[in-house]
This record gives sequence, structure tokens and C-alpha cells, in this order.
Amino acid sequence: MRVLRAGDAALLVETGDLATAHRLDAALRDADPPGVVDVVPGERTVLVVADPGTDLGALAARIPGLPLPAEAEAGAGPVEIPVVYDGADLDEVAALTGLSREAVAARHCAASYTVAYLGFSPGFGYLTGLDPVLHVPRRESPRTTVPAGSVAIAGPYAAVYPSPSPGGWRLLGHSDLVLWDVARDPPSLLRPGTRVRFTPGGTR
Repeated sequence: MRVLRAGDAALLVETGDLATAHRLDAALRDADPPGVVDVVPGERTVLVVADPGTDLGALAARIPGLPLPAEAEAGAGPVEIPVVYDGADLDEVAALTGLSREAVAARHCAASYTVAYLGFSPGFGYLTGLDPVLHVPRRESPRTTVPAGSVAIAGPYAAVYPSPSPGGWRLLGHSDLVLWDVARDPPSLLRPGTRVRFTPGGTR
């Protein structure tokens, strides 16, 4: 674990792997060190944001000694996301993988996922655990608008678009589950470490 300064009011902790990043995120939230205002886990890093004037040297010295939980898991989970497999790219994914539409949907649902980190847009969770057979590249030409609720894959990740946005991931289907709601506390249904399962709602 390596702790680096990130500007005047933050530290970037290089953890080396996703599991340790999630465990350190949980440890920091439990310890609630004075001056820390936000903790942002990434795939192999944790950004620790502090109030201006916080003694970053003292905070940096404390972080490596925090006891890490054996396993970091957000909530009881898993969060179940129902999917109708009617995506615009479902046929293309089937052709790329040599599978039928039904087999693509079945493999997508069979996997157990974990939110690695949030990024790109509020509430957008990068989900690890995708079946390697479904590791397909992004579209060569991104769409200017992807509807909220679109269930997509790209490379080793799966995701659900929480709000309308541009995007180049391949669309397998859609879900009516609301992942981002500003009236909810917290607004994001997903957070790093959350376990996720997709449940089939059919193909069209």
C-alpha cells in the first residue's frame, strides 16, 4: 500500500487490487478520521479527500495502520436487476461471441457481479464478474444518447446506464429499476462492493 499526496487536500492510496481498495474504503468509513470529507474507491486506488488545512502527513501515516475488514460488502445484497433482453446490440454480441441471443442472455444472468467502482456519470457502476465469453469491445462509434436503464457490456465490465447519456457500450437490454434518484438517500442504488445479480425478463 502506497500513500501519495493528491493536491493540497487529498491523498491517493495505491492498494494494488480491487479487494483491498474495497476493504480500505470500508475501514476509512468505519474509522471516520478527523478532517476526512469523502472517500472515493477506484479499481486499485482509494482517494481520500480532506478539509483544507487537515494535516495530510498525519493522515497519511495513519492510513496504512488501519485494520482492514476481512471482506468489504455493501449491504445485504445482492441487488437484483430485472432485464428485458431487447438491446440494439444483442444480435451483434451474439455474432461476436458465436452464441445465440438466448445464450448471451443466459450467460449474462448466470454471473455474479460486484461493483468495482462508480464513474463516468452519477450512479454508473462498473460491474466485475462478467463471463469471459461476453468480453466484447466497445462500439467503434459511440451513440450520442443511451436511454436510462440500458443494460450494457464492454470489455470485462457490465453496467446499467443510470441516466440518459452518450455511450459506446454494447446494449443487451433494458431495466426499469431506478439506479439514480436524487430524492433517495443515498441517491445511488449501487456503491463500490455491492453485489449484483441480473434476472431475466425475456428476449424480444
